[in-house]
Amino acid sequence: MNPFINIEEQIDANLKLRGYTELTSIQKAIIEKEITGRDAIVSAQTGSGKTIAFGLSIVSNIPNNNKVKKPPSVLIIAPTRELALQVQNELDWLYSKTSICIVSCVGGMDMRTEKRNLKKFPDIILGTPGRLKDYLEREVINLSKVKVVVLDEADEMLNLGFREELEYILSQTPKERRTLLFSATFSKQIEKLASKFQNNALRISTVEKNKQHIDIEYHAIKVTSNNIEYAIMNTLRYYEGKKSLVFCGTRANVNHLTSRLNNRGFLVVSISGELSQKERLNALRSIKNGHSKVCVATDVAARGIDLPNLDLVIHADLPKTKESLVHRSGRTGRAGNKGISILMVPQDKNKQLQRLLNNSGIIAEWRNPPNRDDIIKQDDFNIMQDLKNLDKPSEEENILVEKILKKYNQKELATALIRKFRENKYTPDDLEPIKNSNKEKTKLLKFQKSVWFKLKLGSRQKIEKHYLLHKITEVGKINKKDIGIIKIENENSFIEINFRILDKFLSSLENNNKSYPELDLILLKNKPNISIQKKSTYLSNKFKKTKK
Repeated sequence: MNPFINIEEQIDANLKLRGYTELTSIQKAIIEKEITGRDAIVSAQTGSGKTIAFGLSIVSNIPNNNKVKKPPSVLIIAPTRELALQVQNELDWLYSKTSICIVSCVGGMDMRTEKRNLKKFPDIILGTPGRLKDYLEREVINLSKVKVVVLDEADEMLNLGFREELEYILSQTPKERRTLLFSATFSKQIEKLASKFQNNALRISTVEKNKQHIDIEYHAIKVTSNNIEYAIMNTLRYYEGKKSLVFCGTRANVNHLTSRLNNRGFLVVSISGELSQKERLNALRSIKNGHSKVCVATDVAARGIDLPNLDLVIHADLPKTKESLVHRSGRTGRAGNKGISILMVPQDKNKQLQRLLNNSGIIAEWRNPPNRDDIIKQDDFNIMQDLKNLDKPSEEENILVEKILKKYNQKELATALIRKFRENKYTPDDLEPIKNSNKEKTKLLKFQKSVWFKLKLGSRQKIEKHYLLHKITEVGKINKKDIGIIKIENENSFIEINFRILDKFLSSLENNNKSYPELDLILLKNKPNISIQKKSTYLSNKFKKTKK
């Protein structure tokens, strides 16, 4: 059975060629028959495939006869150049080998080339607000026959001050057009825009309010203010080999941190508003093709950036809003891949961040930054993994291998391998330890007696700590501060709970066991016989003193 509904055969083939076996939830929702032809306000999780969603939806508004010269049928508006170009890349492969023609009108690009392309009578015009308004005023484009308008990341366009441009552009399109509005949130500004330019719009959301993105693991790292840069460097060194995006609050901070990382040997590029379009594209190309591993950017500059296989997001400066936190972090953990979002938390901003996490419905694991020992151990693990996954040598390599084996012994070869692996890499810094205040020490003493629970699910069932922590707090109706060690083994998991809240926890479990049958926790009489290392503690090593 064909899994794709109301899609032309070639687009169906393009999706399958791209590896699609089924559509995402937002893609299924947007192309349902009952919303065909209707206005819609759409909210979806970052990385959920919304570009393909509206790409599928607007096909029905594009005439099949490409021999007739005609004005565009579709207008797509995006807040930034990067997002507009990313949308075009996605739609190019979706519409590959079809008659659909797309032309971009984007600020910072060559206007002469754009004007030549517009003479090809494209089906779709894709642009940024400023350039589109400019072309309309100069009568370069004609939107009188537009059948559908897509506003991508409408909330960000309003935040960037494009309300006037949007209202002017939409006033130049037919009143009976269809309007699809995509926004991360249903804010008052979005409601006002929708009421003015949409008619009986259908609301579509695949984002559960205050639900954590299950593919993103959040870490909050405590640091002293003068150690933040070193903590970032140690973190990048610990997760070496992974693609990382580091967020700073200002252009000046981007330039400073980029310079520091570059001086310490990291393969780094930066993206900020002061760069030319050519410089920005070169930076993106460098990190996409693997020449660079770290990209440092501001929030605005990173809008629309899609870095495939991005493993790690680091917040060098804390986000100011929950929308910023979710959007930044959403650059990773996309399309079913796992990702890590790390927040660098100065000691005086612990409470500020915790409020932000609570408001966002996000549970973060509080950690100390990786120290020298952690990084060396990770190096050792990476070396062993590289050797484990080594391909068989070629004939040419075999000749050299034999020569080396005759001249050097095993210890000399292993030493050379280790030194080569660590060559030209950043030497980890010893960071100043965080000192707990007397108030914090008093809090820690409260968790002196604990009980243990067993769950008959483990790593073989793909259970992960952050998922388990999230479920326990949600179902048990307890604070994460009352959860100590979480130890996941092959077939079982063990969870330490503060004895003080045991009755409340058991009562909540009993009330919710029908809704969450997978969370079948067994109360143990004694502490389980398990090996617990430092890294096994889920909330740092807060709860050192436990009693049976």
